[in-house]
Formats: sequence, structure tokens, C-alpha cells
Amino acid sequence: MSLRTIRVVPDPVLRTPCEPITTITSAVRRLIQDLLDTVDDPGRAGLSANQIGVNLRAFSYNIDGRLGYVINPVIEQTSGEQYGDEGCLSLPNLWYKTRRADYARVRGIDLDGKTIVVEGRGLMGRMLQHETDHLDGHVYIDRLEKDERREALRFMRKQSAR
Repeated sequence: MSLRTIRVVPDPVLRTPCEPITTITSAVRRLIQDLLDTVDDPGRAGLSANQIGVNLRAFSYNIDGRLGYVINPVIEQTSGEQYGDEGCLSLPNLWYKTRRADYARVRGIDLDGKTIVVEGRGLMGRMLQHETDHLDGHVYIDRLEKDERREALRFMRKQSAR
């Protein structure tokens, strides 16, 4: 299929909650393939549909050689805590320590409409929460402390002024 262009903040599609996928169509199959093709690049851990301009509830991931996707993901469980660097393809060159649950479990469906569960700790747990946030219309800097968030927004304004 194809590598898609990544949308960056302040694109409004990134702040719009995504619609559930109700029917698996050929367009949905193409979307999933595009998500997989686009995330399958070194340094990319996850990619949500709205990051490529599609307002549907799906994401792909590429962690430790494990490439996959989830349609209509819902976080079922989180536990523990991690505090570490987080970045985002939609916020290029911006990395901040972000507090997340260490473990996360997401339930959704695959292209056959069958229930799938994806879970993990560390980077996998972080990615599951990060991508689900995207589908809810949030970016990771929303989770930062007020001063760090202000600093991040200032950096983004400087970048876009160039």
C-alpha cells in the first residue's frame, strides 16, 4: 500500500476524537495496511489513524520486532507506574518525561472482526496508552505539568515560525 504523511500539531484532526469502525470495508483494510506500512520504519513505535488524517479508531504498532494493529481499542486495565521520555511523530523533535502506567491492556478487534487483546509493560504499555490517547483527541503533552507544557508549546511555536 503506501507510506502516509504524518499530521503535526496544531492540525485539528489530532484534537478530534475518532469514530469507531462499525464495518470492515475495503477502505478500512487499506487504512490498516497504510498504518502498518507507515509505522514500519526505524524509531517508530506506534501510529494512530488520525495521525495520517483519518478520523477512525485504529492504530498500528512496531515494538521489538512485533508489528500489529488494533481496531476500536479500549484500555481495559493499567497498573504500576513509569516515568520516562516520550515523543510523538506529530510533535517532531520534542521529548519530555511523561508519567504513564507501566502495564496496559487494550481490547479491540482485527480485520476479521475477532476480539484481540494486546498488552505489555514498559514501552509497549506506554505505546498502548499513547495511541489510545490520540484516538481520544489528546497528545502526550496534555499530560505534562503546567510549566513543562508551556515550555513545549513555546518550542513548537518557535519551530513553526521558521
